[in-house]
Amino acid sequence: MTLTDVIEVLEAAYPPARAESWDAVGLVCGDPAQEVRRVLFAVDPVAAVAGEALEWGADLIVTHHPLYLRGTTSVAATTPKGRLVHTLIKNDVALYTAHTNADVANPGVSDALARAVGLTGDLVPLQPFPDDPWRGLGRIGEVPEPTTLGEFAAQAAQGLPRTSWGIRVAGELSRPVRSVAVSGGAGDSLLGTAAAAGVDVFLTADLRHHPSSEFIEAGGPALIDAAHWATEWPWLDSAASILHASGVTVETRVSATVTDAWTRGY
Repeated sequence: MTLTDVIEVLEAAYPPARAESWDAVGLVCGDPAQEVRRVLFAVDPVAAVAGEALEWGADLIVTHHPLYLRGTTSVAATTPKGRLVHTLIKNDVALYTAHTNADVANPGVSDALARAVGLTGDLVPLQPFPDDPWRGLGRIGEVPEPTTLGEFAAQAAQGLPRTSWGIRVAGELSRPVRSVAVSGGAGDSLLGTAAAAGVDVFLTADLRHHPSSEFIEAGGPALIDAAHWATEWPWLDSAASILHASGVTVETRVSATVTDAWTRGY
């Protein structure tokens, strides 16, 4: 298979046109004609992931987060990002990104997160596209049986990869839980949407103090705040399975390298 073959499958599942205007998705480096036999999926394009790719013999790294989200005028090996580009090119390893176009896909990042924390049944977007009610940001689903916030939080912690600080909960632990909204990555822009949806819990990442405090004081759903990396990591296996389901004959691997920015809690 060529890099072009693999990209065609990825872009059918995660159309670049669905990415936000500020986003940077697609092929970062690599020759479209190069042969691809092994594909490594990871959340972040960082040195540790590149090292894992080289050790395994990957020809392509697919990441969720862009390398140069804000653009650049240089890829000189004088910065961590520049050194990463040099490492990849020297070793014939391509880099491809699916970011906000994967967030809104069906299935996408939040579908994988919802399943990881135990939601069942049909999942519907928390903020659907006007022209496609099955695509959009976040997902709403239900737990298999009525439970409590404390029990659901423990279940979510078990379903997500472990990080240095785990998850944080805002709300009474005895609160009944049936419907849950999730959004992979930073989701505080969806707080109002979650409240309007009438769910019992909103699980996401990167929640800030003041918006969260005001949200709880106003009687909104309970909140669960997880590590950004952890909420997006479940998508990697979903993305890899799309390649296999399409008939692309490559070997895939989901990176187990923890690239969460926070390395220790006290």
